[in-house]
Amino acid sequence: MFITNAGRRAAIGTAGVALLALSMTACGDQENEEPGTGPAVTASADASLTSKVPDSIKSDGKILVGTDSTYAPAEYLDIDGETVVGFDVELFTAVAAKLGLKAEFVSAPFGDIISGVNSAKYEIGVSSFTVNDERKGQANMVSYFQVGTQWVTKKGNPGGVALDNACGKKIAVQKDTIQVEDVTKRSKACTAAGKPAITLEQFPGQDAATAAVVSGKDDAMLADYPVGVYAVTRSNGALELLDKQYEAAPYGYVVAKDQAQFAEAVRDATKALIADGSYKTVLDKWKVGDGAITDPAINP
Repeated sequence: MFITNAGRRAAIGTAGVALLALSMTACGDQENEEPGTGPAVTASADASLTSKVPDSIKSDGKILVGTDSTYAPAEYLDIDGETVVGFDVELFTAVAAKLGLKAEFVSAPFGDIISGVNSAKYEIGVSSFTVNDERKGQANMVSYFQVGTQWVTKKGNPGGVALDNACGKKIAVQKDTIQVEDVTKRSKACTAAGKPAITLEQFPGQDAATAAVVSGKDDAMLADYPVGVYAVTRSNGALELLDKQYEAAPYGYVVAKDQAQFAEAVRDATKALIADGSYKTVLDKWKVGDGAITDPAINP
């Protein structure tokens, strides 16, 4: 997700659910197995940080987190269909622990999370939000990770998709993501050159976008790099990466515009996890260490 908006989550039909479950089944080798269910780190409260958390947030001992749980491996539902897991989830759970609090994750439509944070429905948004000017105008964004956009096709790229010429192809993305603008710009370039437009198919959740490529309904999909890699490794050979990721940008935790002090506490807790090595441990567990940053910031 890397140009302006970003989003996820869908209700797939019965056939779509079955197809996605089949396509995302592990191959059985150790490399493609899910990370262990236990946390990679156990963070302890830091008194110098807990004092920075506003009373209105720490009074109940928890942070209510809005997340769109369809974006594996960042945030997605475990096999019980209820528990939210992923590297985003585990990392922010450690951030909350540094602040002396527990993180309580609530699944929500991606496009509703920022407004939900600003209305106090959620106390923070943790859902692979790319930091950009539009979002910085809506909330305080605390950077903690960095990735680019990745294209994925069916194995062998039967549609003959090329990043610099996807004209006339059917491309799947999750709605409200920055990938929507990415494909829209490419399509305009196609028509300006007298070529067929790209057919952009937007899905409420990334799971449905992935299923559309596996089934051959769409020729390719765009997603954040870790999501693309995860889809390929879990597809039993049905999918492959197309070219390399590009336009890397930071992810940010979403904090309400009027909660600058809380944003500072979250930033400092993230810095503390980087300093003590916990940050690296979590990312390495989920095999996303290439997205590590060294200096979290508010509205970078």
